[in-house]
Amino acid sequence: MSTPGEVGTGDGQTAIRLTNVTVRLGGQTVLEDVTLEVPHGEFLAVIGPSGSGKSTLLRVLAGLLRAGPGRVEVATPPALMFQDDRLLPWRTALRNVALPHDLGAGGGLEAGEALRLVGLDGYAGYYPAQLSGGMRARVALARALAQSSDVLLLDEPFAALDALVRERFNAELRHLHDKTGRTTVLVTHSIREAVWLADRVVVLRDGRVVDELDTRGEGRVTAYTDGLEARLRNLLGTGDSTRLRTDPPARLDLGALAPVGAIVVGLAVWELAARALGQPLLLPSPGQVWAELAATPGEFVSFAGATAGVTLLGALLGSLAGALIGYPLGKSRTLERLLSPFVVAAQSTPIAVLAPLLITWFGFGRFPAVLVSALSALYPVMIATIVGVREVRRTDHELFSTLRASPWQRLTRLELPSALPVMLGGLRLALSLALIGAVVWEFVSNQPGLGFAVNQARAYYDTPRQFAAIALLVGLGVALYLAVAALERRVLRHRRAR
Repeated sequence: MSTPGEVGTGDGQTAIRLTNVTVRLGGQTVLEDVTLEVPHGEFLAVIGPSGSGKSTLLRVLAGLLRAGPGRVEVATPPALMFQDDRLLPWRTALRNVALPHDLGAGGGLEAGEALRLVGLDGYAGYYPAQLSGGMRARVALARALAQSSDVLLLDEPFAALDALVRERFNAELRHLHDKTGRTTVLVTHSIREAVWLADRVVVLRDGRVVDELDTRGEGRVTAYTDGLEARLRNLLGTGDSTRLRTDPPARLDLGALAPVGAIVVGLAVWELAARALGQPLLLPSPGQVWAELAATPGEFVSFAGATAGVTLLGALLGSLAGALIGYPLGKSRTLERLLSPFVVAAQSTPIAVLAPLLITWFGFGRFPAVLVSALSALYPVMIATIVGVREVRRTDHELFSTLRASPWQRLTRLELPSALPVMLGGLRLALSLALIGAVVWEFVSNQPGLGFAVNQARAYYDTPRQFAAIALLVGLGVALYLAVAALERRVLRHRRAR
């Protein structure tokens, strides 16, 4: 058996040749003894009832399925346009079309030229969430045209569009075929679509080719131009998919003021409670805490800087380690089952228990402080990476398979960008835990930092100083959280539908 892209058809006139091809899936025969030839430049339509093996035939030609008995020959690795557009939400229309070139599967039309050919060159900088369904279908077609292939496979690409838009796309597809001369195989349920578009129609039933019809002549004279249907079409006009998704009208977002209001109310309640209690040793007022901060600002800034430095470095190292460990665990459930007892045991061990041991091993320097913070941050990023990698759409993996992407390309251009929303959620938690780890280390080791300031103030019963250090810790935690939230909004802003 030969597979697509590995051999040519040999005679220079045939783009696709199937010889006695049989495919069995799940114990059932989906294709049986299919023999078919498609000359270079021909437009072939494949029709048949649901379950007759039409899409399976395209998958065999694209190399996504391997046939059993029989021989498959395709002159060049084909470009496959799926039923859904499978656009990557983090790439603009132009960059989606350029994906084959980025993965080394380019060589067809230049990305900008392909977009122009489908009438979307003016929308090159738009993201999929900003485009209508029909526009996304056009981008997907442009991506297929940009792929290095003289063979184009279309698996009911416009089935989800309304009738008028679909008719317009069919006209454009026929024009593109006449202009590019690519060998095209279209799977469709529409008899009229098959007859109007194709040079030849193949009928599949129960996995077998039951008939082949030449449609170059009188078959193309249809109700598109005559009769009642033509009259209705004139009344309805021409379908058009070129409609952008629009933003809803801007409204005043009062919810953004809620955190500020909550802080004001909280400070007011704190002030009233402190006055009612009248015991500064137990509960100092906000004014007393502010006076403590203002008395020695340089010292507090130094402590906050030390804690923030350990936290950020620990979060960075812990997140990196978590991603490096989580990725192979996400790819292999066997490896996850093998290592999960050790991972769970490590996470279940309180970091406060490990800190004294790390002092024995590494002393009181910066290294063990960062190590404690990193160990605290590792687990949430690792779990987020596992979940994110496993949530990558199988359909996107199929797309990258048709583009013959390498494992490294699949990692950097698909898996990591797809997992990024989940990983950023893990990073939020990782930063909070890294801060806790840094404070725990300062408690145990008495190294300079906000944790040390809290401990020191407790020893001298200086409650306002304790509250001042705690307030700075809370502020640092909130600032880190807001920084990640802002990063998340910026990175993921184009994934949200408009």
